[in-house]
Amino acid sequence: MSARTDASEFVVCVYCASSSVCHADYHSAAFRLGELLADARCSIVYGGGAVGSMGAVASGALSKQGRVIGIIPEFMVELEWEHPGLTELQRVEDMRTRKHLMLSRSHAVVALPGGTGTLEELLEAITLKRLGLYLNPIVLVNTRGFYDPLIQLLSNAVTEKFMGEKHTAMWQVVNEPEEVLPAIAAAPQWPANAISFAAQIPDP
Repeated sequence: MSARTDASEFVVCVYCASSSVCHADYHSAAFRLGELLADARCSIVYGGGAVGSMGAVASGALSKQGRVIGIIPEFMVELEWEHPGLTELQRVEDMRTRKHLMLSRSHAVVALPGGTGTLEELLEAITLKRLGLYLNPIVLVNTRGFYDPLIQLLSNAVTEKFMGEKHTAMWQVVNEPEEVLPAIAAAPQWPANAISFAAQIPDP
């Protein structure tokens, strides 16, 4: 792990999907990520679900006696979507509170492939980092090349000068779960004054 904190206190926020019908490679990667984080004594905070990649990452960590914290809105509990074996399950009022708590409790973000919810969470984390409100590593796990179009879109945002070249240091991209922890450790420190160059403004 990096020197940011002791590994026993290191909490990784994992954004992931609930789809149970996507390609099995996504679930396999999620399960393996859970195992690897638990083996490294990292705690996981995630959305609390029991199916799809959400269930896989939690079950992977729990199979290695890892600590898994789920944060889930009340309406999802009413639908019985929560994982039954978590170390801790925190029930919250709504999605907005869930997102805030997941991010604020974490020392790093890992985004597995997913749908609109996962993409919203990831882009919010990147936006907050751009503003200097979240300074920790953000790692995209590019299973099956899933994030290639998003990476290209972000690159195009730089080309078209909606973002600066330095903003591309806000995230790292890996292909395999085994690369996640090294990517977190190697991520460049993001400056707390990032808001000073958040906007693309012409030089005077």
